[in-house]
Amino acid sequence: MKQFLSFVKKEFYHVFRDKKTLLLLFGLPIVQIVLFGFALTNEIKNAEIAIFDLAHDPMSHQITERIKANSTFLVRQYLTHPGDIEQIFKSSNTKLVVVFPSELQTNWARGTQTQIQVIADASDPNTAQTLSSYINLIVMQYQSELTRRTNIPYQIVPEVRMIYNPELKGATNFVPGVMSLVLLLICMMMTSVSIVKEKESGTMEVLLVSPFNPFLVIISKTVPYLLISILNLIVILLLSVYLLGVDINGNVFLLMAESTLFIITALSMGLLISSVTESQQTAMLISLLGMLVPAILLTGFMFPIENMPIALQWISNIIPSKWYYIIVKSVMIKGLGFASIWKETLILMGMTLFLLALSLKKFKTHLE
Repeated sequence: MKQFLSFVKKEFYHVFRDKKTLLLLFGLPIVQIVLFGFALTNEIKNAEIAIFDLAHDPMSHQITERIKANSTFLVRQYLTHPGDIEQIFKSSNTKLVVVFPSELQTNWARGTQTQIQVIADASDPNTAQTLSSYINLIVMQYQSELTRRTNIPYQIVPEVRMIYNPELKGATNFVPGVMSLVLLLICMMMTSVSIVKEKESGTMEVLLVSPFNPFLVIISKTVPYLLISILNLIVILLLSVYLLGVDINGNVFLLMAESTLFIITALSMGLLISSVTESQQTAMLISLLGMLVPAILLTGFMFPIENMPIALQWISNIIPSKWYYIIVKSVMIKGLGFASIWKETLILMGMTLFLLALSLKKFKTHLE
C-alpha cells in the first residue's frame, strides 16, 4: 500500500506540474457548463423589431406599448415609408415588422374587421413562427379587453407574411449553419493534428533543418486541406440546391470567395493550435471541446445569440463561424450583395491576419 500511495502521489505531481492538463481538467468543464447552461434555451428575448404605424391613433399606440412592454421584443425603429420595410431587413438584425393600417381606428368605430400585418424574417423559421405567435397573442389579449370594455364585437386579425422563406423550410436555416461547422471542423482540426503528428514522429525536425524556408513548409501543409475544404463546399452547395431545395439567391462567386476566406481563417486557427500543442490528443481536445462546441452554441443557428447574457454575446464575437453564418444567410438566403456583408468580411479578414501572425510567431522554427 505504501508503494501504491507513492505512485499515486507521483501521478498527482505529474498532473499538477502540467498547466495545460490542469486547464483541460478544470477549465473546460467550467466553460462547457456555463455555455450549455446559458446558451441551450429556446426562449426568445430582446428580438429586434420595427413598427410601421400608418394609423397614429390611440389604438395603434396602445398595442405598440404592449409590444414594447413584452421582454420578447425590442423595438428598434419606427418606419415612415413602405420602402423602409425591405431595407431594414437587409441592413439590420430586425426579425419582424408590425404594420398598422391607416383605417385601424375607423374600422373600430364602424364595428368592422381590420388586419394588422406582421412581416417576419423566415430565414430562421422557428424564430419567425415564435415571434409571430407572440404578436398574435398580444393582439388577441388587447382585443379581448377592448371587447369587454365596449361590448363591441370588434376583431383585429394579424396577417402574417414570411419573407425569404415563405414555406418555412428548416433546411434554409440548417444549411448555412452546417456549412460553417463542417468547414471549421475539417480545416481547424485536421490542420492542427497533421502538424502535431509531424512533431510526435520526429519528422518535423527533418523539415526544419531542410534548405526550404520553415514558414513555407508549414504553409504548404495547409494547402491540401484548403483544396479539400473547397471541394467539400461545392458538394454541400450542390446537395443543398438539388437535394434539399435550398436555392442560392445571391452571387455564387461572392459566396465562394467568402467561403474561401472563412476556410483560410479556420486553417489559421489550426496552425495556432498546432503551435501551442505537442501531442495529437491535446490538439484534438482543444479543437473539439475548446473550439467546436462554442462554435455550435455561439454561432446563432441553433440558439439565438440575443437570448444569451451580455458576456456570452461579447464572447460570440470572437467566434469566426458566427460572422460566416451571417454572410451565408445574407448571400445565399436573402440574395444580398457585398454592400450588406462588408463589415463581416472585414472582421473575418482581421481575424485571419491576426491568427496567422500569432501562429507563425508561436511556431518554433529552431530545435531546442
